[in-house]
Amino acid sequence: PASLPGSLLKYLFSSANFKCVPLNISGNASPRYIRCTTYCFPCTSDMAKQAQIPLAAVIKPFATIPSNETPLFLVNHGENGPVRCNRCKAYMCPFMQFIEGGRRYQCGFCNCVNDVPPFYFQHLDHIGRRLDHYEKPELSLGSYEYVATLDYCRKNKPPNPPAFIFMIDVSYSNIKNGLVKLICEELKTVLEKLPKEEQEDTSAIRVGFITYNKVLHFFNVKSNLAQPQMMVVTDVGEVFVPLLDGFLVNYQESQSVIHNLLDQIPEMFADSNENETVFAPVIQAGMEALQAADCPGKLFIFHSSLPTAEAPGKLKNRDDKKLINTDKEKILFQPQTNVYDSLAKDCVAHGCCVTLFLFPSQYVDVASLGLVPQLTGGTLYKYNNFQMHMDSQQFLNDLRNDIEKKIGFDAIMRVRTSTGFRATDFFGGIFMNNTTDVEMAAIDCDKAVTVEFKHDDKLGEDSGALIQCAVLYTTVGGQRRLRIHNLSLNCSSQLADLYKSCETDALINFFAKSAFKAVLHQPLKVIREILVNQTAHMLACYRKNCASPSAASQLILPDSMKVLPVYMNCLLKNCVLLSRPEISTDERAYQRQLVMTMGVADSQLFFYPQLLPIHTLDVKSTTLPAAIRCSESRLSEEGIFLLANGLNMFLWLGVSSPPELIQGIFNVPSFAHVSTDMTLLPEVGNPYSQTLRMIMSIIQQKRPYSMKLTIVKQREQPEMVFRQFLVEDKGLYGGSSYVDFLCCVHKEICQLLN
Repeated sequence: PASLPGSLLKYLFSSANFKCVPLNISGNASPRYIRCTTYCFPCTSDMAKQAQIPLAAVIKPFATIPSNETPLFLVNHGENGPVRCNRCKAYMCPFMQFIEGGRRYQCGFCNCVNDVPPFYFQHLDHIGRRLDHYEKPELSLGSYEYVATLDYCRKNKPPNPPAFIFMIDVSYSNIKNGLVKLICEELKTVLEKLPKEEQEDTSAIRVGFITYNKVLHFFNVKSNLAQPQMMVVTDVGEVFVPLLDGFLVNYQESQSVIHNLLDQIPEMFADSNENETVFAPVIQAGMEALQAADCPGKLFIFHSSLPTAEAPGKLKNRDDKKLINTDKEKILFQPQTNVYDSLAKDCVAHGCCVTLFLFPSQYVDVASLGLVPQLTGGTLYKYNNFQMHMDSQQFLNDLRNDIEKKIGFDAIMRVRTSTGFRATDFFGGIFMNNTTDVEMAAIDCDKAVTVEFKHDDKLGEDSGALIQCAVLYTTVGGQRRLRIHNLSLNCSSQLADLYKSCETDALINFFAKSAFKAVLHQPLKVIREILVNQTAHMLACYRKNCASPSAASQLILPDSMKVLPVYMNCLLKNCVLLSRPEISTDERAYQRQLVMTMGVADSQLFFYPQLLPIHTLDVKSTTLPAAIRCSESRLSEEGIFLLANGLNMFLWLGVSSPPELIQGIFNVPSFAHVSTDMTLLPEVGNPYSQTLRMIMSIIQQKRPYSMKLTIVKQREQPEMVFRQFLVEDKGLYGGSSYVDFLCCVHKEICQLLN
């Protein structure tokens, strides 16, 4: 790209250890899609074992394409379908070498020589390249899409457009606090913005509505009805769908009936005193409805309490603090019953994705309720002790973003590699029936899958290492497509090159996901020890084999891994790996599930928050102020600081904050007059206010979750919550400071070297 620094270009093309791959990789194959822990693979497995640096990639197949880049090209070969290797089934891509005048091609992944289908034949030029090389996206670009043939469809027939089903918990607490009314009012707006194909005027997605407490209420909203009709299912043990015609409808056609229903729901249950709810039967009902309509889809469930009503999936309160710091602590992260695991499996099989909005006021067993959203490619949102005046904006933003985001349904992903290494483990919001097919009821632009690779054989420096990620999915318009991403990596026999090319942000994403997966089976103390030992091993190997001789007391870190210790310490201090009774079990389970689907940029910000000195703002500039290190020592009484980690946003005010800044941002005369109850900054026609609001908007953009703003005043009680995000300091609930952790790692390195 034109923006690549000249110094980097000079390094890339002058280094003897790198080779130029004759491949025009489009911007669409940039690290937004595939982030690797290393761009430079060592040739021998012995070296990889010695370094103990995992070979892994973080793949984000549906990442949002920036507005200044062209959309993915769509290749349509009609009934012939995509051209594939006969042996390994890799799809046609720039790594295929055409031979014998263009009549055959050699697969870059398995070296198999294939015949070129007659419809695909083209002559070669004087350097052996096809004459139509730059006209075909699959020959010249890193990322593109194919229109899939009927062979790629269930039952060999075209899929129906997907459906969205909205399922609202109408128990007593949700009615009384106004949540049900808020949801119904908002749905009138967001249903106007259902995702659609770019060339279409309206969305093909159909919608349906269910309310529930101890029983389920289905609604007929057929366009020719004067009033919506309700049908009640009381047998939650054997859920069935009481109506087919009129349940899933086109929003535009049934708009008046749907709006009528949304107006009636809050009044319909206004006098309800029912506190008990079901949960598993709700998912079962939604899945059965999609299955009956023979279409994939997504369930939006708005739920607030532990499902204690007599039904499959009934849960009890098991929030036992006595299990903390014992070998049985892992039970707290496991689902309470296997009902949810088997339910998730059925949902994936039928292309039913589940997104859950939780509004708990007490323990709700997130480890159990959140399992289905995680395994089906959905999202879990949680709003503790939901208060209408403080939390509604955050919830509404999340709901709008979730409905409007780019998404694919009924997806299967396969990662293929060239000979010498292979994908062995996968982490993310996925389900796997075998060792190769990654199944997702849906995948959206915020979800990433982290893949671990293993050496099977030597990797040659000449041939390099190739990765192809193929995702088969159904679009929002009901078309079956294949999205292909390709990546070519260099190989080196020099261990120093491995350390030069290592990408620490992706490395931490991998370590976090592998550790959070392990908490289901191993004691947390063991996991923490493994992380520390692996950090020490990676750095000791560099010190021993790559660094210049120096005093043993000196800590030597490779340039690409300078921030590895601080990231690793942040991971070790995360509440998932901390065994402390002060942290709720639900919060730990929630954060564990969030991280399992995060991409590199999101996990980077989550573990090491961004801290900006707002008092240094240049109101005439549109650039963000330089971030500072997350430590109390960097704060000042005269300053104002903004901290964001992807879930939370804090504005910290020093006791001696400049009055002109306070006036400009809050429209009040002094520090003492600032109210900490606000979650949105007032709109003040002032350069300070406008610039700060713009910065907050920039930080919020492209983040999967809406960050709730908290105003924090120095030396007041809420400051304790803010301080736990100053990750370089000693943790409030345990965990070393960055300096102490560096000393610990250095000690481990010295022991290994000795």
